[in-house]
Amino acid sequence: MLVGLCRLSSRLQFQFMLLLRTLGWLMCVIYSTIPAYWLLIHPFADYWRSRVRSPFRILLPVWICMWIAIGFASAPWRHETVYETPLSWIPAVALLAAGLWLYKRSASHFSARQLGGLPEILPGHREHKLATGGIRGQVRHPVYLAHLCEMLAWSIGTGLTVCFALTLLAIATGALMIRVEDAELERRFGDAYREYRRSVPAVLPLVLPK
Repeated sequence: MLVGLCRLSSRLQFQFMLLLRTLGWLMCVIYSTIPAYWLLIHPFADYWRSRVRSPFRILLPVWICMWIAIGFASAPWRHETVYETPLSWIPAVALLAAGLWLYKRSASHFSARQLGGLPEILPGHREHKLATGGIRGQVRHPVYLAHLCEMLAWSIGTGLTVCFALTLLAIATGALMIRVEDAELERRFGDAYREYRRSVPAVLPLVLPK
């Protein structure tokens, strides 16, 4: 009886960990495409604003195709792990909580339309107010920092090689995306944004931009 319960417990634990790893892989697949999605927007902001029909008719299907492409490309390695230990979920949960806290703080002094990128692509939603209050007084792109916390959480928690690889991909493309976004914001806000950029770091509060 006791042996049977132990075996059942082991099977349930294995299935639960497998579920967590699958969820972590899928979350990292989606998060890893966010910089590429925004790279479709910021360099072409004027083009998207000139369209009569909503740009989301194109952008959202393209973004979903990115999920599918990255998912298929990374699927063969979705079960490979760097390590396997339940203790890894201790820092992972802390990072998940930090990411959620950053998302909440990011919504302060920032409208839902700004969070959704509407000022960049829809002509009737352009907002000329530069948000520098709250968390944006410490970091210019707190949402991207929150994304990074979430990806690191799933990577550390699951120990999946593919999650770490996708996180590195997101960091590389994210660095390019931030440069492009900063350039677009500088065109929109001019000297006000240049001064803001000089005084507030991009993503990591202790690393000042060049």
